[in-house]
Amino acid sequence: MKTLAFFALLLSIMLWTSCSDQSTDVDPVNQNGRIKMYLVDSPSTLDSVIICVTRVEVHKSGSDSTSGWIVINDSTRYFDLLLLTNGASVVLGDSTLAPGQYTQIRLIIGEGSYVIDQGVKHDLEIPSGSQTGIKLTHQFTIESGELYELILDFNVEKSIIITGNGEYKLKPTIRVMPMVISGSIAGQVLPLVAQPAIWTVYGTDTITTYTDLQGFFKLIALYQGTYDVNITPLDTMLYRDTVITAIQVMANQETDIGTVILQLK
Repeated sequence: MKTLAFFALLLSIMLWTSCSDQSTDVDPVNQNGRIKMYLVDSPSTLDSVIICVTRVEVHKSGSDSTSGWIVINDSTRYFDLLLLTNGASVVLGDSTLAPGQYTQIRLIIGEGSYVIDQGVKHDLEIPSGSQTGIKLTHQFTIESGELYELILDFNVEKSIIITGNGEYKLKPTIRVMPMVISGSIAGQVLPLVAQPAIWTVYGTDTITTYTDLQGFFKLIALYQGTYDVNITPLDTMLYRDTVITAIQVMANQETDIGTVILQLK
């Protein structure tokens, strides 16, 4: 009996080992690609803009408008968009995806979004964000074993509409930029009291930021190309506007223009 029991145990170990070896030969996850989505923002004169994102989805090409949506993050999170400037970002979604073509991104905005303007809190009305979501057209390809990263640049200045009766509505203006083809421009502007706005233009888009407490700035999610960087001080009566021309931006690189000293008028 002991001999039979021993052989039964040995057979079970061999079967378990065989099954284990077979399961490691094909790992379905390894056939997938991965998407990682970052959220950034352009500055605004508002104090805070709090957005509640309940779900992030992407749409697979060739699927119908209902069943083709794939959830890449379904945890409810609150973001203060005005903290996501000068290179600061948060991860909006990070998930594996089946290889293939994708055509859209959708953000579902939940209740509880609000704006603080001059110290006063106002509910932010989301016309369709909690039902159909904010849809962004962006075609991209997920390849097996590859990471696809992209930036969602939320332009608050253009996205928050204040109506005649004092309501605050979200009409989102969001740039979508693949990281693999984007670069950035960084530098420092002095004196600190100038508190300038830093901006540049690409096509019809104006990309804006402000200097931080040490005078540093970063313009991110820029296509490769040549840019003029405009520096507009807060006190235009005291300091001159300055333009730094012909700055070259390369994909996946940061161009540092060094320290710019603003001139008195």
